[in-house]
Amino acid sequence: MPLPIWLIPVALKGAAVVAGVAGVGATAHGVKKMKDANDTMKATQSRHERNMARFEKENETTTKNMDNLGKLELEILHSFSEFSDVFEQIKNRPIFETYSKNGVTLPKYDGEKIKEVSVGAGVLLGGLGGVGLGAAGGFAAAGATTAAVMALGTASTGTAIASLSGAAATNVTLALLGGGTVAAGGGGMAVGAAALGAATLGVGLLVGGIIFSFTGGKLSDQAEEAWAQMEKAEGKINTICNYLVDLRSTSNNYYETLSKVNDIYQRHLNELKSIVTILGHTNWNTFTPEEKKLTENTVLLVSLLYNMCKVELVLKSENENDISTINKAAIETSINNVNAVLADKF
Repeated sequence: MPLPIWLIPVALKGAAVVAGVAGVGATAHGVKKMKDANDTMKATQSRHERNMARFEKENETTTKNMDNLGKLELEILHSFSEFSDVFEQIKNRPIFETYSKNGVTLPKYDGEKIKEVSVGAGVLLGGLGGVGLGAAGGFAAAGATTAAVMALGTASTGTAIASLSGAAATNVTLALLGGGTVAAGGGGMAVGAAALGAATLGVGLLVGGIIFSFTGGKLSDQAEEAWAQMEKAEGKINTICNYLVDLRSTSNNYYETLSKVNDIYQRHLNELKSIVTILGHTNWNTFTPEEKKLTENTVLLVSLLYNMCKVELVLKSENENDISTINKAAIETSINNVNAVLADKF
């Protein structure tokens, strides 16, 4: 039977008291570790959610800007049919040769190509309503002129518009993260989503677990792992967001240049329509020098715009796990060519 408490040696009593105090201390330490770990988990989740919100905002803004550019390119290409209808009425017109001046070369006017790209652009514009954010931007990323020609070639086969855009029905940004749009030969949106998901999924799994099922030590390890995963994801998200800002700035600059050329083209087209359809001047030999110059410059503007819309804004990366490259060299060259031609002719 147990000894009465008054018979327990003093030394043993002291040991029991010490053990009790140590137990309370260990419990308190464990509770603190659990609280610290829980605080870390909450901080991890909050910071990760802020990072993802920033990505989603940058992604949406950039995608909309790319869509604006892609839609403008398709509208310009589609408007070539109006030019072609008027231009073909002019009889005895000369062959408009290649423009080559100040380091800028534009191919000679090809009426058949102009008609083809116009019809193809019309097909793509007609299909944009059935797909989601990012479709038009996908065409700009891959080169709207090329996409329009592809559309004309596949329209009769029943090929979905979504398959012609590297990012249709979702958004261009994730497609670009996947090594480029499908139209440009990249992995497309699915690969991009996987690339982003790989950087963020682990955080959600760690943070979203039932953390109180662990002991203080295990919970502390789990919190540290979650924080490390969040920081890893944050690094990737920062890279992506910087890329999106750069892409947006580049596309906006190109949009402004394209709009400037298009405004000049539309004015020339309206004047040419007035000459041919209202004044009834349909014989090149009866054109005044001013009317001939206007016609020549309108043809030149069509070639200039055609070439501008051929530029791919992004290039597929060699490594499919890398973000696609913004095609800055080609974009800068295109803008410089525009400025040289406008300075020379307009």
